[in-house]
Amino acid sequence: MSEAKFVSRAVRKKDAQALMTGKPVYTGDLVPAGALTVKLLRSPHARAWIEEIDCTAAMKIPGVVAIYTWQDVPQSRFTTAGQTYPEPSPYDRLILDRQIRCAGDPVAIVAAETPEAARKALDRIKVRYQVQEPLLDFTKAKDNPIVVHPEENFRTLCDVGTDASRNLCSTEQSEVGDVEAELAASEVVLTRTYHTKANSQSMMETFRTFCYLDEYSRLCVVSSTQVPFHVRRILSNALEMKKADIRVIKPRIGGGFGAKQSSVSEVFPAFVTRMTGRPAYLEYTRQESLTNGSPRHEMQLTVRIGADRDGTLRAIDLYVLSNAGAYGDHGPTTIGLAGHKSIPLYGGLRASRFSCDVVYTNTMGAGAYRGYGATQGIFAVESAVNELAAELGIDPSVIREKNMVREGQIMPAYYNELCGSCTLDRCLARAKEMIGWDEKYPRRVLPNGHIRSVGLAMAMQGSGISGVDIASVEIRLNDDGFYTLLVGCTDMGTGCDTILAQMAADCLDCDYTDISVRGVDTDQSPYDTGSYASSTTYVTGMAVVKTCEVLREKILRQGASMLGVSEEEAEFDGKRVWTADGREVSLSEIGYASFEGHNRCLSASESHSSPVSPPPFMVGAAEIDLDPETGEVQVVDYAAAVDCGTVINPALARVQTEGGIVQGIGMALYEDVWYNADGRMVSDSLMQYKIPTRLEAGRIQVEFESSYEPTGPFGAKSIGELVINTPAPAILGAILNATGVAFHTLPVRPEDIAMAKKPSDC
Repeated sequence: MSEAKFVSRAVRKKDAQALMTGKPVYTGDLVPAGALTVKLLRSPHARAWIEEIDCTAAMKIPGVVAIYTWQDVPQSRFTTAGQTYPEPSPYDRLILDRQIRCAGDPVAIVAAETPEAARKALDRIKVRYQVQEPLLDFTKAKDNPIVVHPEENFRTLCDVGTDASRNLCSTEQSEVGDVEAELAASEVVLTRTYHTKANSQSMMETFRTFCYLDEYSRLCVVSSTQVPFHVRRILSNALEMKKADIRVIKPRIGGGFGAKQSSVSEVFPAFVTRMTGRPAYLEYTRQESLTNGSPRHEMQLTVRIGADRDGTLRAIDLYVLSNAGAYGDHGPTTIGLAGHKSIPLYGGLRASRFSCDVVYTNTMGAGAYRGYGATQGIFAVESAVNELAAELGIDPSVIREKNMVREGQIMPAYYNELCGSCTLDRCLARAKEMIGWDEKYPRRVLPNGHIRSVGLAMAMQGSGISGVDIASVEIRLNDDGFYTLLVGCTDMGTGCDTILAQMAADCLDCDYTDISVRGVDTDQSPYDTGSYASSTTYVTGMAVVKTCEVLREKILRQGASMLGVSEEEAEFDGKRVWTADGREVSLSEIGYASFEGHNRCLSASESHSSPVSPPPFMVGAAEIDLDPETGEVQVVDYAAAVDCGTVINPALARVQTEGGIVQGIGMALYEDVWYNADGRMVSDSLMQYKIPTRLEAGRIQVEFESSYEPTGPFGAKSIGELVINTPAPAILGAILNATGVAFHTLPVRPEDIAMAKKPSDC
């Protein structure tokens, strides 16, 4: 393999032309004519028992084909969490259940010839509920008399501390060293409790799926999903079908951010198609995606930090209470990242402890969202460090310089992994330089009375799930000498098809345009756990590297045979196999020859799973403009310095970073989920649930401080989730520096700031 020509270059995305010209590439574009429209009747109550459902009037509406209720569906419980088997998430769902556990729970499935007929049918279905008192406060859920999951067939496949009778989805505790002794020996102990709300991913393309039966009567599911192979297993469980009878196909995805790591929409049209034999299509409205999607878990996080007065950190104790909502999808797994991806940022700790409980309530079930629990944990720990710095009168960047993890250290709170690649120190120095920290810290008062201030935070994530995630790829040499790359991971707009093709091109010494990438089809694609946990570049990328090595050997062997020499006497340079005496055979000729008799096709398929998950690192610094009279905060500038190992495609890495930062700004200042007293979500549209636009994001600067990760492809680590983690603590740190007030609940609204401080106090 020669020097890289495409890795670390900003090549154009494989799907750029199709997307820019509006080609029909998304799920909704591909629905066959005559497909039934599927809609769901949803409960208005947060907790209730269905006493009776009368569908008589609804079935009389012209065009209504079928209506299904809890009496019609299989009774096998399952989880919608797209995770590797056996899933840690409890099997606590039915397709339709007589027990309602949150507002918006599905009560009936309507299948009709037209959307209009389906909507009319929803209005004609009569349901008599026995309304019950809901459990809405997750801080009171543990051991509450109201039990969210009293059913006898509730079950778990993994021991994660689940106890449904106590409303416990999972529980965990881990400790390194003697935390209480170190806190007792500390000169300063700071205790703070933080609260993060649920957040909606708000991807442009809502959840949607269509299904049909193929010529062999197999169930074919075309869906906007991040986890096609997991969806196959989830449907097998829910529908009580063999996986061999299910095929899942993923077209282009219009955004996921973790939302589509759960099987939110697939089971309903799949059930309709299985019952009617006809194609069926379900498309969630924006309201449904907001109220019954798979948002970020709400958490309450209590941090205790022990330190000496010179800023040396001695111990961190973190307890997290997480709200699973009505169902436990991703509950046992997101919670671990809250501690294991925040505490290890500080490499000099003498002791640390992380403990947590995940509880059930009668609010919307949660799921995966970019950052996956690390976002909440890093917000709490980094905010506590910023408050500690203020209390000690020390620049918060100095505390981090003194205590941060560094390359070569063992990270006890990160499963005792070695920090094998890390430029966190350079990231901090670069971010400070980009934002002008030394000139702007802590604050300045402008002539108009507004306050300019700065804040910063560090973050880390992971690169796949060590020992769990697996990726397989297949690469075929075709006639005329081009390649087909088959992958099982899903490109959800991040460009993974592109970066994997870049790696393959450099491994095979060919042009990037000679690599054709095929999307995911569980019948044809090699197995991959899916696009989540920041795994694609690192895990699937290594599978590409390994596969290319095997394929190169086969090409060399075939070319040498055609030249009548041994492999040792020939070389392959990507375009030809040649010998020292000047003889050669081109890759095109090898490609054609390999198809002779259709039994010598050259292809290779390899898998990869990593025993480690090397963390990428980042430092983010925010400059804000705060109006002390109104409390309004505007992010003026955001500087991000990122260590993701070798940057495979700088353009895609940059927009990934920018997008994550904007989402983090939304979490800090705008995005708020709230319920009324009956448990119905009030913020159920983008008029109430406000996400930031480009106008609210200010200037965003992104630079890369590359390390080299020896276990990654070309030295690469992940980047996708890391980049959402610094804005919230950095922005709240800037607000602290501007007002002297530390806010502990997200989002921080203008009225919170205005009520906390009078203008004269600022």
